[in-house]
Amino acid sequence: MNIAQPTRAAPPHILTLVSIAAIGPLAMNIFLPSLPGMARYFQTDYWVIQLLVSLYLAAIAVTQLLIGPLSDRYGRRPVLLVSLLIFAVSTLAAIFSPNVETLLVCRLFQATAAAGMVLSRAVVRDTVANIDDAASRIGYVTMGMSVMPMIAPIFGGFLEEHYGWKSTFLLTLAITAVVILITYFNLGETNLNRSTSMMGQLRTYPELIRSRRFWGYAMTAGFASGAFFAFLGGAPYVATEMLGLGPSDYGIYFAVVSVGYMAGNYMSGRFSRSMGVNRMLLAGNIVAAAAALISICLFSAGYMHPLSLFAPTALIAVGNGMVLPNSNAGMVSVRPHLAGSASGLGGTMQIGLGAVLAFVAGALLTPQSGPQPLLWVMLSSLLLGVLSTLYVIHVARQVRKQD
Repeated sequence: MNIAQPTRAAPPHILTLVSIAAIGPLAMNIFLPSLPGMARYFQTDYWVIQLLVSLYLAAIAVTQLLIGPLSDRYGRRPVLLVSLLIFAVSTLAAIFSPNVETLLVCRLFQATAAAGMVLSRAVVRDTVANIDDAASRIGYVTMGMSVMPMIAPIFGGFLEEHYGWKSTFLLTLAITAVVILITYFNLGETNLNRSTSMMGQLRTYPELIRSRRFWGYAMTAGFASGAFFAFLGGAPYVATEMLGLGPSDYGIYFAVVSVGYMAGNYMSGRFSRSMGVNRMLLAGNIVAAAAALISICLFSAGYMHPLSLFAPTALIAVGNGMVLPNSNAGMVSVRPHLAGSASGLGGTMQIGLGAVLAFVAGALLTPQSGPQPLLWVMLSSLLLGVLSTLYVIHVARQVRKQD
């Protein structure tokens, strides 16, 4: 395999980018069917075990602040390999956790999986010059990556029922070992214009923050993914405690959501060049918000069925699949020389908001509340995503008038 430093004419194989980007979603999704069982195993409340989701997201948000500048300073390849090794060690340690507090600490270190998501976008921007082409390639990478959250809960539910929650971490460890080998042999260094110092690179954040377009793209991505992370935080409770699903049943229904996300990613890859980034953002956000409203109406009408939750959420995932590749391409293209920092800072805002919404959704749900609190959190986030997209379009029109 090619381990030389690639140029724009020789980017890493797309399957390599898919693999490194998929580690984060794998760690996020494979143990979701185990959450209620883990609460019983550690003899703790559900909101405590749900911190395995929200704290993981919060740690990823912080980690991404460092991953981007580190990769701009020292290169994508070494930062990614070290991050994957830390992730592997913390996954192994999680298997032997004697209590929930130790497991939560291990989850914090697993946040180095963020490197795969951040640096796959930065590598694309290193090797693709045009923003619409970058959005298209990110769309295809994300489409391939979305296979992981589609199949991970299915395997996780099966493993939980037959072997317990620790088996999900063992499978994660084995997959990570394979990804480390793929990365070592196929991903050369794509950052050919490294920054001169780490602190100098951190000082570039104000340049990004002053960009109204960066804020618009980052908030659009944050509110779109925030709705999905709220779903991740609350859906296991709704599915098991309110809809009576077992762990493997939850995994199968969750696969429907992942298929929707894959479909949206395909649409990004297929149509971003012709439609443009901003129109794809608006269309995706409108589809997602309408789907959340449909779910609220179904439950309000008394249809307490898993499809009332998972079918509309699959449409939300279609919208997210259209929004996220385009918003991420927009973020890293505002200042191309700061692609790593932009990906890290934007990812921090995106995941940080998701962590807050995941915690809120899990905290609001009780046996008496029904699924409505979760759905209203999701709808509110998606409507704010529509407003963020309209802001991006407004700024773009102002820029064109000035030109």
